[in-house]
Amino acid sequence: MHIPKWALFFDFHTMPANPDVGKAFDMDAITDWIAECGVDFIVFPARCNLGTAYYPTKLGIPHDAMEGDLYGDLVAACHARDIAISAYINVGLSHEECYRHRDWAVLPADGRSYREPFGNSFFRQMCYNTGYADHVTEMAREVADWYGVDGFFFDCFHTQPCIGIECMEKMKAEGVDFTDPIQLNDFNYRKMLTMARKLSDGVRAIDPELLLYFNGVDYEAQAELGTYLELECLPQGGWGYELLPMISRYMRTLGKPVLNMTGRFQKSWGDFGGVRTKASVEYDCIYGIANGVAPTIGDHFHPRGDLNRAVMAMDKAVYAGLQPLQPWIEGAEPVVEMANVMKCGYPGYQWAGGARPQKKNLAVQATKSATRVLAELNMQFDNVTLAAPWDKYKILVLPDEVDVSADMAKRLQAHLDHGGAIISTGYSGLDETRSQFVLDAWGVDYQGDDPFDPAYVAFGPEFTDGMPDMPVTLYEKGTDIAAKPGTDVLATIVAPYYNNEWDGRHGSRYTPPDTDTGRPAVTVCGRVAHVSHPVFRTYFNSGALPMRQIIANLLDRFLPEPLTRTPGAPAFSRVTVTSQPGRRMVYVLAYLPESRGAGINMIEEPLELNDFTIGLRLDERLPKKVYLAPGCEELAFTIDGNYATVTIPKVKGWSVVVFDE
Repeated sequence: MHIPKWALFFDFHTMPANPDVGKAFDMDAITDWIAECGVDFIVFPARCNLGTAYYPTKLGIPHDAMEGDLYGDLVAACHARDIAISAYINVGLSHEECYRHRDWAVLPADGRSYREPFGNSFFRQMCYNTGYADHVTEMAREVADWYGVDGFFFDCFHTQPCIGIECMEKMKAEGVDFTDPIQLNDFNYRKMLTMARKLSDGVRAIDPELLLYFNGVDYEAQAELGTYLELECLPQGGWGYELLPMISRYMRTLGKPVLNMTGRFQKSWGDFGGVRTKASVEYDCIYGIANGVAPTIGDHFHPRGDLNRAVMAMDKAVYAGLQPLQPWIEGAEPVVEMANVMKCGYPGYQWAGGARPQKKNLAVQATKSATRVLAELNMQFDNVTLAAPWDKYKILVLPDEVDVSADMAKRLQAHLDHGGAIISTGYSGLDETRSQFVLDAWGVDYQGDDPFDPAYVAFGPEFTDGMPDMPVTLYEKGTDIAAKPGTDVLATIVAPYYNNEWDGRHGSRYTPPDTDTGRPAVTVCGRVAHVSHPVFRTYFNSGALPMRQIIANLLDRFLPEPLTRTPGAPAFSRVTVTSQPGRRMVYVLAYLPESRGAGINMIEEPLELNDFTIGLRLDERLPKKVYLAPGCEELAFTIDGNYATVTIPKVKGWSVVVFDE
C-alpha cells in the first residue's frame, strides 16, 4: 500500500453542457509538473459530483464532450512517472444520474426532493437504499479493475435522512419511528456506514491494498472501512484557522496514516480565479508536518486542461521549501505529555438529530478553545476520545462540556491511579444526566447552575500569578459547586449587585461586582483541579486572558517542568516536538492569521522572531549536537538542570531545531 508523503488533490466538477472537456489535456506536461513538485500521490476524479464520468464507462454517463479516456490516460501517465493516483468518486452527489433516476434521490423529511438554492452543490442527494448503491459500487469496481488505481477518495458521503419508500420500509422492519429525529438520524447514519462497507468490500475484493478514504464518515467509524484519514480544511473557505490545530492532534491518535488537505483557493472549492498567498498555504502544510500530518494541496483542474501557471508555481515553491525536511519527517512521532478529552469525534455525524447538534457544537467550541489555549502556552498535547489509549499522558484536560460515561469514568480513575492529573472546567466531570460528579476524586459537590449573570472570580493568595488585582468577569454562565473537606479553594465567586436582566422597569445593564460569596470558582483536590465555569468557551467567545491564565497556573502546579520552555515567546508562536531514534525535532512556527475587511482571516506573509529561546526537557536523552534543519547550521546550547537550552537567531515563518543524540 502506498502511504502518501507529498500530495495534490484535484477537483474536476464539470457541467454536462461544457463543450471542451479534455480537449487540451497534455498528460506529459501535467505529470512533468507533478514530478517537479516532488509529489508522490494525487487524487483526480473518475466521476465528479455532477455525475458524469471522465473515462469510457460502460455503467455510468461519460461526459458528452470527452473524447477518448481522460482519466485512464492520466493514470497511465502518472504510473509511468511512479506517481500514485487515487480515483475520486462523489458518492453522496451525482446530479446528472439523479436527474435521470428520480428514484435514486433522497426524499427529505419535508417531502421536497430538491433543496434550495438549486445552484448549491447539495440540492440533490443520493439515497443508498435504492438501486444507486449497487450502481456506484459497480462503477468503483469498474475503475479498480480497468486501471489498477492506487486508491479511492469517496466524497460527500453524508446525506440527509430519507423518507423514500426504500428507507420507510426498512425503518418499519427495524421498528424505527421516522417522526423521532434522533431515531431517523441514527437510521441514516447506519445507512451511510452500510454503504461505506459495501464500497470498501467491493473494491478491496479486486485489490486489498487500495488506499481508501470516505469523506463525510466519522473518523472512528472508518476503523475497518478505510486505510487512511484526511482532513479537508480550507481555512479561508469556511473551515477557519481553528480546525486544523484541533483535528490534526486528534486524527493522529487513531492509528492510521493521515493527510492534511488544504487548498489554493482564495475562497473555497470551485474558485477558479482565486489563489491564496504562498505564506498561507505554506503555513497549513508546515503546521500539519509539525504535528505528524502529511500535506496535500487542493486545486480545481480546468475542464479543457489549461495549466494554471500561478498555482503550479505556488505548489512547487511551497513543497520545494519543505521537502528538504523529509529526513527529519520520515517516521517521526509527535512527543506529547497531556491531552484534551473530546466529547465527540470528527466530523461528528453520529451526533445528528434532536438537540444533539447543539450539544456537539458547544463541545467542539470548547475543544477548539482548549487547543488554542494549550498551543498558546506551547504545551505538547493530543486531543483524544475513548478510541485512543490514554496511558502516556501526565495530564488530561476536560474542557467545559465533557460529561462522563461509565467507560470514561473507568479511564479517568485508572489515569489517577497511575499518578496522572486532571483539569476540568464547567460541566465536565458530571455524569451524563448532569446531576453529580462521577468520581469522588473531584472533591466538590454539584449544586446546580450558578445563579449569577455575570459572576466574577476573585483569586486567592496562592493563585495570583499573572492575574489582575480585581474581580474578573466570567462571561459565560457556569455551575454552583461546594468544596468537600480536604479540597483547596484557590479562587472564589463574587456576586454582582444584581443580574443582567429585565425587571419590568430597567434592563440591568450595569452589574458591578458586590460581595465575595466564598463559593469555589477554582479547586484542587489531590491530582484533580476543577473550575466552576466554562473558561474555555469564555476564552473562545471573549478572548479574556485571565481565562487562559487560570489554566496556565493549574498546569504549573501539576507539570512544573513541561517538555518545552519558551520564555518570552509571543502568543502567536507555536512550538511542537517530534522524535526519531537518536534525535528530537522542535518546530517553531511564526504566522498570524489576520482579520480583514468583512472578517476574512488570511496570512499574507510569515512573521519573524529574533533570538527565540527554547528549552527542551532532557528526559534522559542528552544531546551531543544541536542544529537547524534542513541546512544543518549548528547552534550553541547549554544544559541547565533538566533542560537543553538553545537560542535561534532568527525564525522566519518556521524553523526546525534538531537535538541530535
